[in-house]
Amino acid sequence: MLVPKKVKHRKHRKGKIKGISYKGSSIDFGSYGLKSEANGFLNSRQIEAARRAIIRYLRKGGKLWIRVFPYKPITRKGQEVPMGGGKGIVDHYAFPVKEGRVIFEIEGISEEMAKEAFSRAADKLPMKTKFVKKI
Repeated sequence: MLVPKKVKHRKHRKGKIKGISYKGSSIDFGSYGLKSEANGFLNSRQIEAARRAIIRYLRKGGKLWIRVFPYKPITRKGQEVPMGGGKGIVDHYAFPVKEGRVIFEIEGISEEMAKEAFSRAADKLPMKTKFVKKI
């Protein structure tokens, strides 16, 4: 799983994800990409599940780039804990994805294979995505 080695602050505020992404919205490394069409959080387990789905379909063909990294700690309090007592412990790490952000990129395979691999990965993600290719 993807986890940061070191963080400046142990606990962050979650914040709001508003607007569209300008940074990371173009395909820079590969020929095809998977772009988000909605805002939301991607946690490290979801990124890993999508990555595994792509790798399994490709069978060691092509090159894959993961364009997101979960850096934001998401906290959770234990079950049946009364209100108060401060913020909970860090449960997992997530990446806040804005609309238009490229999540994965692929190169070295045909367009049909890339579409199928990304459709399998999109099933593992909690947001709507679309297939894009380099112009």
